[in-house]
Amino acid sequence: MARTIAKDHDLKRVQILKSAAKVFAEAGYDRASMTQLARECGISKANIYHYYDSKDAVLFGLLDTYLCELRDRVCGAELEGLGPEDRLRRIVSEIMLAYQGADHEHQVQISAMGALPEDQQKLLRAYQREMVQFVSDALAAVAPGVFAGDSAKLRGATMSVFGMLNWYYMWNSGAGPKARDDYARLAADLVLNGVKGL
Repeated sequence: MARTIAKDHDLKRVQILKSAAKVFAEAGYDRASMTQLARECGISKANIYHYYDSKDAVLFGLLDTYLCELRDRVCGAELEGLGPEDRLRRIVSEIMLAYQGADHEHQVQISAMGALPEDQQKLLRAYQREMVQFVSDALAAVAPGVFAGDSAKLRGATMSVFGMLNWYYMWNSGAGPKARDDYARLAADLVLNGVKGL
């Protein structure tokens, strides 16, 4: 007879992944152990193996969940009725707010994705590419004359946006929504004013 799924199954998976993000970010993925993860979760190691059969499976579950949800939130931002500049401002703000509370996940994404098999990395990079394309399209709409026919310039500008946003957690970890929204406005202003001067 098949084992029934516990009522708190999904909640436990979320708890394991959140704890894994902290352990992998603080200890480093290579040095982190399932014993450390179990301790952080407050459950037995055997219980973790009920949800994930290996440390690699935990890492993939963590990054797949984080990047898929991030992609859905950013690319699903409400932009109806906004002009190109306000669309870009809304997207930048959405990214900053989506990053809130995910400093550990962000760090693990940067430092540990390469530990996964290539097919899993390919799936995770696809989420990233969708977000990059979404921001790139918004930037191109702001200054079509500047970027027309110059994909290298557009890519450079797009990655500069992510560069400003992705490292925020390094020097302002734990910032709340207001600080993040203030920084999003600053970053958007820098981008918009810079694009106009290109």
